Amino acid sequence: MSRMMIAEAKKQAVGTVQMAGWVRNLRIHKGLIFIDLRDLSGQMQLVVLENNAAFSEAEKLTLESVISVTGTLQEKPAKKGDDSGLKDFELLVDTLEILSLANENLPIPVLTKADNEAEIDLRFDNRWLDLRQEDKQLIFKTWSKLEEGFREVFIKEGFMQVYTPCLMNTASETGSEVFEVKYFDRKAYLSQSPQFYKQMAIASGFEKVFTFGPVFRAEKSFTTRHVTEFTGWDFEFAYIESHQDIMDMEEKLLVNGFKKLKEELISEIEVPAQPFPRLTLAEVKVKLKAIGVPSEKEGDLSPEEEREICRLIKEEMGHDFIYVTDYPAETRAFYHMYYPGTKTTKSFDLLYRGVEITTGAQREHRVDILEKQALDKGMNLDELKDYLNFFRFGCPPHGGVGIGPARIIMKILNLSSIKEACFLPRDVRRLLP
Repeated sequence: MSRMMIAEAKKQAVGTVQMAGWVRNLRIHKGLIFIDLRDLSGQMQLVVLENNAAFSEAEKLTLESVISVTGTLQEKPAKKGDDSGLKDFELLVDTLEILSLANENLPIPVLTKADNEAEIDLRFDNRWLDLRQEDKQLIFKTWSKLEEGFREVFIKEGFMQVYTPCLMNTASETGSEVFEVKYFDRKAYLSQSPQFYKQMAIASGFEKVFTFGPVFRAEKSFTTRHVTEFTGWDFEFAYIESHQDIMDMEEKLLVNGFKKLKEELISEIEVPAQPFPRLTLAEVKVKLKAIGVPSEKEGDLSPEEEREICRLIKEEMGHDFIYVTDYPAETRAFYHMYYPGTKTTKSFDLLYRGVEITTGAQREHRVDILEKQALDKGMNLDELKDYLNFFRFGCPPHGGVGIGPARIIMKILNLSSIKEACFLPRDVRRLLP
């Protein structure tokens, strides 16, 4: 007999089955033991009778032990006052094998949720136990389904997946907030972004590429939306007319990802309507000023401004997403393309429920202009030599984005911090486990 998942056993409803999982709860009575068994698909009550050989093994159990059982499925008696008519099932146990007996004193209670920062920190110290909770597993099921939806669109649209290095000879982006590491007899840097390598793929003739991988930011930030290592979802594609094409593509990805979630995991999620609202930064500033929201920096949005413009767009247009476009060059990367004769970039951020989840732009592919823009930013062209060489021998117009999926997950599931959306969060203080 092969193991059956609990959800499948409940669908089967009758017969003899084998199941395995964690002991979530134990209730020992005279002549009777109830065990709540949990696997990735759900939970089921097990009933062990005293006249059964499995009873003596069940008496040894501790919470979070791993067991394998066989038995007969039967309808579970309805709770007193339950007139829903919904049937549930339990397993009358025939055999029970202890696969792994858990220590009796758990470092954290798996069944209860954290209610303060100190307890959350303790849970991260014991993350492998913390993640056994159903709501925590939902986080990573959501990651998987969202990525599945994105990947479907990438494949349909003819994108190729590339795998970019995390070790770089020179700092990416602007050169700030990077982790420096010893690399044999010289320095190397952990990648802030796969940006340069995505663009190299475009110069290589790949035309459409995407990559999923780790990103590192040496930011001494202690907010609910920052970590020092996170997973980035990036794409880049060629022969675009403008940054509007990139926004169109990202909308397809998000809509399909949300559809996948709604159909297979979170039925109550709202699939965003297309097109998403698009406002220039200047237009956003005007709207915010009209409702009395102060502007800390003219060329960018503060966290308060991000929250307020999202609230306003939700009220006015019923949409959870908003693209904010046309940022000034002073607040954007040197490789963003400018509108002709201006210092305004063909760039955008995508905000979702009050937080930025994406930065994107049309890239500057003309090497002479790219060099000038780098110099204007005070950058060293010699350190950028390899990157600049990508554009010396023919490179089509192109653009793309960097997406922070952990922030999307955080907002979808209303998590208190981005750290909860990370399998093993890394921040200024945390390097364990």
